[in-house]
This record gives sequence, C-alpha cells and structure tokens, in this order.
Amino acid sequence: CTHYLFIVVVAVNSTLLTINAGDYIFYTDWAWASFVVFSISQTLMLTVGACYYLTFTGVPGTATYYALIMTVYTWIAKGAWFALGYPYDFIVTPVWLPSAMLLDLAYWATKKNKHSLILFGGVLVGMSLPLFNMVNLITVADPLETAFKYPRPTLPPYMTPIEPQVGKFYNSPVALGAGAGAVLACTFAALGCKLTTW
Repeated sequence: CTHYLFIVVVAVNSTLLTINAGDYIFYTDWAWASFVVFSISQTLMLTVGACYYLTFTGVPGTATYYALIMTVYTWIAKGAWFALGYPYDFIVTPVWLPSAMLLDLAYWATKKNKHSLILFGGVLVGMSLPLFNMVNLITVADPLETAFKYPRPTLPPYMTPIEPQVGKFYNSPVALGAGAGAVLACTFAALGCKLTTW
C-alpha cells in the first residue's frame, strides 16, 4: 500500500511541477533560460517516478503508464485552470510519453538490467525530453501573442536583458537542456531504482 501511495504522491507532485513549468511561455525575456530549466525539471521528475514504478513492478511498460498518469492528472488540472481563463493548450501534456517509452525500451532491451536502465534510460530520457519539449513549444500558441494577451511582467524594465543570439549550437536551449538532462537524469534514475529497496 505504501508503495502505491508513493507512486500517486510522486505523480501528483510531478504534475504540479510540470503545470508550472509551462510558464516559460510567458517569460519572453528569459524564454530560452526558462526553457532549459523547466525541461530539466520535467526530465528529472519523470525519470525518478518512472524508474521507481518500473523497478517496483519489474514490468516493462510501466514507465509509459506512469507518464500516462502524469498526462491525465495534468489534463485535469490544466482543464480547471483553462476554465478560469488561464491560457493553456492540451497539446502541451503528452510530451513525457515518448521519453518514458525510451525508458521502457532500455529496461526491456537489456533484460531488466537496473544498471542499464540507469545509464542508458537516463541518457535517453535526458536527451529526448528537451527535444520533444521544443516541438511542444512550436505547436502551442505564439508566446509573444500570448504574453501580450495576458500581460504578466516578470522583470522591471531596467533589468530586461538584451535578446541573445538564438540559433547557434552553443546557445541552443535544446542542446543545453539535453546535455544537462542526460547527466542529471542518470542520477535521478539511480534514485528511483534505489527507492524500491527501502
């Protein structure tokens, strides 16, 4: 019972974090930096919960099921916020599913090897989620249009940074998020696996 309760608690907290992580749409001045931070936060929350669930059941496929739980919870929560006038698109939620599928694949393909799950699965999730998140960002309403429609200043004018040169590899939020996410996700995958040995 405690294990299943923990799964629910982690999934709910993952959902709460990822709902707020969608706010990078508003931060037009800090959009790239916010995108990196929020991509990493979503990567880590997905990894720790999915690895816990996956190693707890020992059944490949449960990581994807965990991502589906996050998706449904987020749909419900975002639906409530959307009803209150908060600008959210439902298309922003299934972003975790393909990354979770890669986690399941790493576990299944290595015959349920936990160390392979931590190393390969962690790297795959860390590198894939920022990519899916950028596709996600491209498909939602235009961030500038949204920001003007729902004014929400995040910084005083004198602190507004100069717009960065976007498009170069070293200044790419996807590359930065994927690099940092790949390293950190392995640590969180190990934590998720460790939680099953309490």
